Amino acid sequence: MKRIVLFRHGKSDWDAEYGNDHDRPLQGRGKKAAKLMGRFLRQSGPLPDAVVSSSAKRAHRTAELANRDGEWGVEIQVTGNLYGASPRELVAVLSELSAEVETVVAVGHEPGWSSAVEYFTGARVQMPTAAMACVAVGISSWADLAAGTGELEWLVTPRTVAGSVG
Repeated sequence: MKRIVLFRHGKSDWDAEYGNDHDRPLQGRGKKAAKLMGRFLRQSGPLPDAVVSSSAKRAHRTAELANRDGEWGVEIQVTGNLYGASPRELVAVLSELSAEVETVVAVGHEPGWSSAVEYFTGARVQMPTAAMACVAVGISSWADLAAGTGELEWLVTPRTVAGSVG
């Protein structure tokens, strides 16, 4: 059994100076939520063996803050292939993971992450900023990842975990 933790980037700063959407940064609330969710995953599990992140500034920064504050100790793989990724594009990225990886955190965007949950599990969800959804997939190799191979284990938001994580 493998697990995918789909992690939507934290709240971005629409008022900041940036060139294009790809370069839009996190706002203070987004940074705080990224750290909180990193600590949440540390306490509740599963801890990731790998982290892949969209190359968008807000997603990569979310991954960095969560990894640091959650003390995951995992190198972050950054790829432009997750910026605006569809479920099939996500599968293409994840299918390259080593068989030793049991749990991966994928940091990306809407509407792709809600669509990915539905693609893997059939469950229709909405993922607000900094939400995490854990999908257990019944595969032994990431190359076997496909539609309908997963089950939604949980979906949490910063608001739902704020009182439970220090």
